[in-house]
Amino acid sequence: MGSIKNILWVAFISMVPVIELRGAIPAGTALGLPWYLCMLAAIVGNCIPVPFILLFIRGILDWMKRCPLRLFQRIALWLEQKAEKHREKVDRFAFLGLLLLVAIPLPGTGAWTGSLVAALFRVRAKTAVPAILLGVLGAAIIVTLISYGVLSALEFLL
Repeated sequence: MGSIKNILWVAFISMVPVIELRGAIPAGTALGLPWYLCMLAAIVGNCIPVPFILLFIRGILDWMKRCPLRLFQRIALWLEQKAEKHREKVDRFAFLGLLLLVAIPLPGTGAWTGSLVAALFRVRAKTAVPAILLGVLGAAIIVTLISYGVLSALEFLL
């Protein structure tokens, strides 16, 4: 059984942008947590920022556009212009696209990115939240299998 401290560390690490559960689950493995506790802590931690990003990122971008610092204005406008270029594709494939973006555990993907994309494209919460949560679950399964060596064991048997 894992200690509460280690479980909380995994949950905390999975809340950090870029690292997310792709880094939290291997950390939990190194801390000696059982796979099911590690995976659960990583999923919960990774999902905590999602509603905050979906609710507040538009307001933050609007503030950045009005901010006297030109760098903030440029970043906000660049993000919105980038989003607008792909609006048609996103409108058509919003659910599946978000799910895959979050589920594939590669750099630049994950719940933070999926939430940001959903907010930029104004994907409705009833579409975005389930897609992101299912994507987090998919990524957690993949990273857990890799981290705990199940894929290596299956490869050895085959």
